[in-house]
Amino acid sequence: MTEAISNTTAPAESGRRRGAGRKARIAERMSALTDELKPVKPGISGGKYRVLSDNQIAQINEAILEVLETIGLANATPSVIEHCTRVGAQLGDDGRLRFPRNVVENAKQTACRKVTLFARNPDQDLVLEGTRVHFGTGGAAVHIVDARTGEYRDSLLRDVYDMARVVDCCEHIHFYFRTVVARDIPDMFELDVNTHYAIIQGTTKHVGGSFSVPEAVHATLDMLHEIAGGEEAWRERPFVSTNSCFVVPPLTFAEDACNCLEIAVKGGMPVNLLSAGQAGATGPAALAGTVVQEMAECLAALVYVNSIKPGAPAVLGMWPFVSDLRTGAMSGGSGEQAVLMCASAQVANSYGLPVSVAGAMTDSKMPDIQSGFEKGCNQTLIGNSGANMIYESAGMHASLLGACYESLILDNDSLGAAMRTVRGIEVDSNSLSVDVIADVTMNGPNHYLGSEQTLRLMQTEYIYPEVCDRLSPKEWKEQGQQLALDRAQAKVENILADHFPNPISAAADHSIRAKLPIKLAKSEMGPNAN
Repeated sequence: MTEAISNTTAPAESGRRRGAGRKARIAERMSALTDELKPVKPGISGGKYRVLSDNQIAQINEAILEVLETIGLANATPSVIEHCTRVGAQLGDDGRLRFPRNVVENAKQTACRKVTLFARNPDQDLVLEGTRVHFGTGGAAVHIVDARTGEYRDSLLRDVYDMARVVDCCEHIHFYFRTVVARDIPDMFELDVNTHYAIIQGTTKHVGGSFSVPEAVHATLDMLHEIAGGEEAWRERPFVSTNSCFVVPPLTFAEDACNCLEIAVKGGMPVNLLSAGQAGATGPAALAGTVVQEMAECLAALVYVNSIKPGAPAVLGMWPFVSDLRTGAMSGGSGEQAVLMCASAQVANSYGLPVSVAGAMTDSKMPDIQSGFEKGCNQTLIGNSGANMIYESAGMHASLLGACYESLILDNDSLGAAMRTVRGIEVDSNSLSVDVIADVTMNGPNHYLGSEQTLRLMQTEYIYPEVCDRLSPKEWKEQGQQLALDRAQAKVENILADHFPNPISAAADHSIRAKLPIKLAKSEMGPNAN
């Protein structure tokens, strides 16, 4: 197309000279950009998509306060009761712990409104406030999806580590929460400790895990002190957060999770207060009712956390899932899933508190067209809702039962596009382009391909996929008719062969291995392993 335009406006030789000059300018502008010039970056503000009106948010908030004040939560541990009643919660004769609205409102005011999730690489720190958006991984899949054969196999500790290495190379996946369960480690203590070691060793981004037993929280905190260079250094920059499933919906505290949560809060670890009811199963079938129950549970945990340590870094983990009511099975890629998460983000945003949700958990078993449209819909809508952390947004299949290496790469492209929609369009005197339009139409050459503005904006205004295809059919055929999945497979192979971040120092690694049963062999961590 460029050649045709050039040939109609100038002799061939002149066209070739202009073409060569244009290619040189394009090459110059395709060099790596500094972070501030990139078209998308972590923390772009969302909030443009509003599934709820202000009046609907007010109704939901009133219902949340009513649930907490009149129904409350069951099975509170003695420690939960002690901490919460000290700030005004009330233990009823029926054993339920209730939260008067003034207690809830006080917790909202005391809570940390700006949470920084630190990374081993300070350039990758994430700031959670307002409607700043960040995408990441998550889940506890028990299978790895083989995109070549279609088979599912058990996930292993090596997969926890290797998936971290892949995420470390994905620009639009901003944090790594462990994607799979290491099924080769049956002991819960060893599983928790080894999972945290593997996620830290695999990426310099902020990482997160979860705990099953309190002893593992203590041991992991000791390990983090070793890695950070002491407890004080860890508390100054806590680079690991934890998801706490403190509640068993509906409205019942989970004893072991609460015990782990308390240790994490006292140890300076940021906590994601995770409520994960399933609409139609462990939550009301009415979507608004599920939001009410989920937020009531999260706010009860917020009272608890702030009664332990006022202003502790905590995130409202609003993760209402969806049931396919024909079967009762979870439907992770549905439209209902998207609007539930968007509504959850809006309600939390109305408090001015950081919020995490989950999105893009396709029901598809493979990276196919169903996976693409379910993930794309959820990623884009939830991103535009203004959720601060969007977990499970890459790599997940079969409604969180499987995780796929190649999908991490494919979803990285999709997340880049979603973030571009979150950014939107800037309108000012320069972008309105009246002078540029006048110059091109009145002075030639009647197209904008070589315009200074086009070349200046081609990287800062536009985002380009890494593995998705934009070739013409002719070029695509000439280059081997590769699908995006083929290119994703090649990229995964290259990363796993060559990319070994290993950010734990040799001294810290030696000390950790002397104290804890670390299962990830140094031989698995590349030629330069400590």
